[in-house]
Amino acid sequence: MEHYQQLAHFFLDGDEERALQYIDQVIEAHPKLYLFEDLLTPAMYYIGKLWEQNKITVADEHLATAICDFVLTKIGSSLASKDLGGMKDKVLLFGVEEEQHYLGLKMVADTFKEKGWQVHYLGPNLPAAHAMKHITRYKPQVIGISAALSYRLPSLKKQLQDYLALDWKPTILIGGRMTRKLGLEEFLSEQVIVIKDLSQLNHWLSEGREGIFNESS
Repeated sequence: MEHYQQLAHFFLDGDEERALQYIDQVIEAHPKLYLFEDLLTPAMYYIGKLWEQNKITVADEHLATAICDFVLTKIGSSLASKDLGGMKDKVLLFGVEEEQHYLGLKMVADTFKEKGWQVHYLGPNLPAAHAMKHITRYKPQVIGISAALSYRLPSLKKQLQDYLALDWKPTILIGGRMTRKLGLEEFLSEQVIVIKDLSQLNHWLSEGREGIFNESS
């Protein structure tokens, strides 16, 4: 059994303690990027496939999601408690209206925290008007928007136009499963970056925030 499958079964069993023990072992030997990209994400994709194949119920999937959420919250709490010293850069993260997927967005939030950013994580399914109200009050250097399904595209386009008109010119990151399916190259500009996975995000954060980061692969 692959490591991510083992973790997935801890989630499906509702076993928070064993899941956390397993995660603690991984963190000792690997960076958090490995935990997010090579363990948690494939574990949840694996659970999704089990549900699609009718091998687990909706209740099972919801339980697994709740345990994964719990694990991510514990990780995020440990990052928030660290003395990162003089945090200045601000990022605001949310899922577009009616978008219910959020675990990947929480991993993005933790990635920013680990790099010392001030993070406002507003969760999934945020109405556009409320997003704009918070953005204009908080004035983040980076706005991160997540969407999973292609029919969220019209809403995403409208919000993107509004954010590009903001006078302080924030960088806008577009992420979520939709980026892997559609590419979204049409949105790329000096101000807009499409992030297809956490490896790309980590590279962008580590190598600098000037211009566009976009890997062809």
